[in-house]
Amino acid sequence: MHIMVGNWDDIRVALAVARTGTVSAAAEALGVHHATVIRRIDALEAQLQSRLFQRHPRGYALTDAGHALLKAATEADERFAQMAAQIAGAGDRIEGDLVITSLPQFAGMVMPALIGLMRLHPGLRLRYVTDARLFRLDAGEAHVAIRAGARPTEPDYVIRPMGTARQSLFAARAYLDAHGPVTDIAAHLFALPGPEAKGSPVMRWLTERVPAANLVMISNDPEAREAVIRAGLAIGMLAPDRAKGLVEVMCLPEWDSRLWLVTHVDLHRTPKVQAALAALRGSDTRAL
Repeated sequence: MHIMVGNWDDIRVALAVARTGTVSAAAEALGVHHATVIRRIDALEAQLQSRLFQRHPRGYALTDAGHALLKAATEADERFAQMAAQIAGAGDRIEGDLVITSLPQFAGMVMPALIGLMRLHPGLRLRYVTDARLFRLDAGEAHVAIRAGARPTEPDYVIRPMGTARQSLFAARAYLDAHGPVTDIAAHLFALPGPEAKGSPVMRWLTERVPAANLVMISNDPEAREAVIRAGLAIGMLAPDRAKGLVEVMCLPEWDSRLWLVTHVDLHRTPKVQAALAALRGSDTRAL
């Protein structure tokens, strides 16, 4: 017998009548009025064009068609229960795809934490995506987003503080030998990110003080900027883990940028998101 999803509420009522033997007992078990039970059984019999119950003073007895329905519906009910248990069990496991978005310069800080998470839960498949644009968690683009700057304000997002990103300017020794110490910021050459970083505290500070003619390179690629800095052609911002062999020439407290862990309320409490948040909140933001 074909169990139609659209009739499942009617079938559940029929199952209750078959198991209890009376309309009143089925109504009590389901928490509905006995008239609702009768109406649903009549509708199901009309839909199936077959009599499912033989009505008699002592209750409802199954016909042959009713026995066939009971068998098929019981099997379907058991499969649904089994499937629900499997889904619930899968939700409790820390495995499957985990999408985390961030800014490129934070990889040195977050990857040790994420590597530890992957070792602890080998069933995870990590997608770590870096981009200046804000990924839409409400559209399912990511499970966790690492954001910098002002506290995010999107509705239905859960925001947790992650720490503070320390921002510094670095230069090669060759640059300092050629141009002197960085005392007058407007007298030096820079390799800086483009419009995607204009909202950061350090970029706002530099934009107010550095002439446009002093920007020898603008790029959204941190590796490209690093190459120019290491070549001694300019000074610029780098993550400390990328600045080995360079000289830190300036770092101001007002350049610090707050970091936020952002999740969507619908996924925030899932085990794999909670595991990722715990790992990332343990990251050493001083590495920035």
